[in-house]
Amino acid sequence: MSIQRFVRLSFMTVLLILTMLPAVAQDDDILTIYSGRNESLIGPILQQFTEDTGIAVEVLYGGTSAVANQILTEGENSPADVFIAQDGGALGALAAAEMLHRLPEATLERVSDEAFVSPDGAWVGLSGRARVLVYSPEALEGLGLQLPESIFDLTDEQWRGHVGWAPTNASFVANVTAMRVLLGDQATAEWLTGMLANEAQAYPKNTPIVQAVIDGEIAVGLVNHYYLFRFLAEDPEITARLHFFPGGDLGSLINVAGAAILKTSDQLIDALALVDYLLSDTAQEYFAAATYEYPLVDTVEPSVDVPALEDIDAPAIDLSDLADLQGTLEMIENSGALD
Repeated sequence: MSIQRFVRLSFMTVLLILTMLPAVAQDDDILTIYSGRNESLIGPILQQFTEDTGIAVEVLYGGTSAVANQILTEGENSPADVFIAQDGGALGALAAAEMLHRLPEATLERVSDEAFVSPDGAWVGLSGRARVLVYSPEALEGLGLQLPESIFDLTDEQWRGHVGWAPTNASFVANVTAMRVLLGDQATAEWLTGMLANEAQAYPKNTPIVQAVIDGEIAVGLVNHYYLFRFLAEDPEITARLHFFPGGDLGSLINVAGAAILKTSDQLIDALALVDYLLSDTAQEYFAAATYEYPLVDTVEPSVDVPALEDIDAPAIDLSDLADLQGTLEMIENSGALD
């Protein structure tokens, strides 16, 4: 769908929003975006949005949880028009606080998989990322190990000292939150304790985990799928590969970056134009090609060799339920993983 058609659609469908919600004033101020996505990832497509539509934006960047907490603290005084989040949990927290507009059906329907859209229409996914195990085939062969069937197998003795994880990484925290939602706090705490007892190697984020696998420091690591492709773009000879856990295992959680419009916004037309733009083929192709994430619209394919989203046997979970990220951080800290 063309950019021009999206902008026209925004002007028509915003009327639907206004029929369901209290009227707010629309003026010509700059569109204010609060982004929990890193500027290097989202900044280029926001700049292109301004160039293509003439709508000026001002962006506040920060960690997704911190930005969501700032919006909650600001409440009705928040200047934010649009919130772009790194995961569905933060969006779910704002939806639960009744701070988000319901998006029009024409916008929501751009994403065909209902798993990546808020059940109440409060937010929409923009791009997808799968949790995976990055591994070195050579290291596994040397150790006589087979790829695990479950993320819970990594607490077995045979994996002692061979697994990398990033306990403070936002995607890891979301993954552990999904464990809490589906299995409960006790089982999740036991898994964290088991990983620590099995000498899981801690790294500050995903990139050094992949590097450690490539360098032979560890055999496997828990990461998002797209990090390996950043390395492969620099060196196609790298032999590290991705393993998608089968059977609906929690190690194959698919999360999304997503967007929502704040009820505090007085820029509804421009805000909706931005959300629709981020779901256009132009933006979806950017996410696929520049960040190696999964596009979420049917008209755009992944740019790298990964299983189709529908072929990943991911756990069934409402991403909005991953809202208690702070509780998960406290659990991770209490486990000793941050020591």
